[in-house]
Amino acid sequence: MPVVSITRLRIRKWRFLLAFIIDAQRSASQARKAPGNLGVKLLRDRRNTFWTCTCWSSESDLKAFVLAKPHGVAMRKLLEWCDEAALVHFTQPDSTLPSWSDAYKRILAEGRPSKVNHPSTDHTAHAFPAPNAP
Repeated sequence: MPVVSITRLRIRKWRFLLAFIIDAQRSASQARKAPGNLGVKLLRDRRNTFWTCTCWSSESDLKAFVLAKPHGVAMRKLLEWCDEAALVHFTQPDSTLPSWSDAYKRILAEGRPSKVNHPSTDHTAHAFPAPNAP
């Protein structure tokens, strides 16, 4: 069964934004070319918040991507760059990427916060607004 990964990241300072966007573009390109990738979509939301949604043919393909460069290197920077970070992984019967509304519901209900060095109140409470998506 395909595995979907949803992430939500909020960049805490403007000074980190350009470097984050460069790393995010490199990671998205890496994901699209990675073995087992079935789909990628990204959303730039309000207040320097970014969502990712990827689908993988297996958990092992997802893990290989997460640890590989450039994604693995970029991920470690998020500890300092983000004040909010959350993720969820789940299996589903097909490779259709969920809507942003469904991704939001999943990350709230089944997701978990990621470690950040400067957590916001919303991060600590695992409570944040729905994405402003079409």
